[in-house]
Amino acid sequence: MKQFLDEDFLLKSDTAKTLYHSYAKEMPIFDFHNHLSAREIYEDRCYENIAQVWLGGDHYKWRAMRAFGILEEHITGIKGNDYEKFKAWAETIQAAIGNPLYHWTHLELQRYFDIHEPLMPENAKEVWDKCNELLGMKEYSVRNLLRMQNVRALCTTNDPLEDLEYHKKLRDEHFQIQVMPTFRPDRAIALEKEDFVLYVKELGEKVGYELTSIDLLLDALKERLDFFGQMGCLVSDHSLECNIYRYSEGDEADFIYQKKLAGKEISDTEYAKYRGFLLSALGREYHRRQMVMQLHIGALRNNSSRMFEITGADSGFDGMNDFHYAPDISALLNSMDKTDELPKTVLYCLNPNDMEMLAVMAGNFQGGQMKGKVQLGAAWWFNDHKTGMEKHLEDLANVGILPTFIGMLTDSRSFLSFPRHEYFRRILCGKLGTWVEDGEYPSDMAYLGKVVQDICYGNAAAYFGIFV
Repeated sequence: MKQFLDEDFLLKSDTAKTLYHSYAKEMPIFDFHNHLSAREIYEDRCYENIAQVWLGGDHYKWRAMRAFGILEEHITGIKGNDYEKFKAWAETIQAAIGNPLYHWTHLELQRYFDIHEPLMPENAKEVWDKCNELLGMKEYSVRNLLRMQNVRALCTTNDPLEDLEYHKKLRDEHFQIQVMPTFRPDRAIALEKEDFVLYVKELGEKVGYELTSIDLLLDALKERLDFFGQMGCLVSDHSLECNIYRYSEGDEADFIYQKKLAGKEISDTEYAKYRGFLLSALGREYHRRQMVMQLHIGALRNNSSRMFEITGADSGFDGMNDFHYAPDISALLNSMDKTDELPKTVLYCLNPNDMEMLAVMAGNFQGGQMKGKVQLGAAWWFNDHKTGMEKHLEDLANVGILPTFIGMLTDSRSFLSFPRHEYFRRILCGKLGTWVEDGEYPSDMAYLGKVVQDICYGNAAAYFGIFV
């Protein structure tokens, strides 16, 4: 019987083992999409216990705990005891057979804390004590947790209103790990949200003038984009959840914008026209600045209204949508491409049924002597498990050029999440190894080793424009 999570975990062939141990294992990490706190990095926070760093803000774990029948008090409860939360997680994870959380949890225990025993209720106190003893040491501060996993650069996720104080302080300090902001103007684009008018007012106050027209709104966003660029921003991010695109001229988009400011009813088509106009305009700005545009497509937010009232957003009640959007995303990309102003673009889908469609869509807008200008983004959120990653690699290889892929990301709020890159790298090497062992690709280890290293780090570094 094979040992659990040994050095050859997920590596079923000799080719896979060679690719991982000789080429992938020591590659640095560029985590170009996550939700980490630049303030915690600057202040070099030390967590009091493993529950805080592991369970705080991690809606992946919260969903699993609810499914296992854990009381909400021991999941997100403010009054919940940290050890009780950790013990509840130990009970849950023992039952998470086949779930990537089981693998992530034990990779993190091994890589950070040198704990190789499976976590279960019987040893929860022992694991708790050992982790907390180490976390109490300065060697386990946030910055050192990043260093342990050889993180070279990362991109946080930031609203245009943010002052990026801690990004600036980290830059001024010349911190060895690049911590860069991501421009995420969702609240300016989501015309359908109840707080849209309030957000426009706040953005106007930030730039110092009233945003009475869509042109002025766009001017304000460009001002903030310039500021983000000064703070090292290389990438934008957009969550597209419905009504993605309809063509609209500026005058029509402004008419819709004025209707919203006046409190009038907006139709679904008008929402799509407003969103399409603003996304296209911003995309051309990203192109001008040589920035990357990320499009995360298909979340269905806050499904339980009852729990939204109790726990708020981003607490584990979002799901995947199943709407059809191929014509919309094609039209959106074409609206910029037709004037050769399409920026480098990464397309992520939450519903795996859309993965092949987006892989083919990316191929429609390649060119310009750039390898992989439009990317099928990594298996995201509900897809970042073994099956989802393998499907992503197969879909990309089937209709695209796999060696141009920019690789994995954590999309995480936890400073212990970086072994997820190792998880992906093992799956990548396993997949390539299978193709070689099955006689579908020659055993050219020099070339395949370079492909692995490029996907692990080199392609993303070149694509986003970092060289560290």
